[in-house]
Amino acid sequence: MLQTLKRLWKDEEAPTAVEYAIMVAVIGLVIIVGAQLLGTNVNTTFGNAANRVPGGAAAP
Repeated sequence: MLQTLKRLWKDEEAPTAVEYAIMVAVIGLVIIVGAQLLGTNVNTTFGNAANRVPGGAAAP
C-alpha cells in the first residue's frame, strides 16, 4: 500500500491530465460564451434588416 502511494505521488502524468482537463473546460466555456454573443449579434442584425425592408417581418 505504501509503495502504491509513493508511486502515485511521483507520477507526473496525473497533474498533466488535470491541467488538460482544466484547459478543455476553459476552452469549452469560451466557445459557449462566444456562440451566445455571436447569436445575439446575428439576431439583432437580422432583426434590424427585417425592420428596414418594406413589408418585412417585424422583429419580436
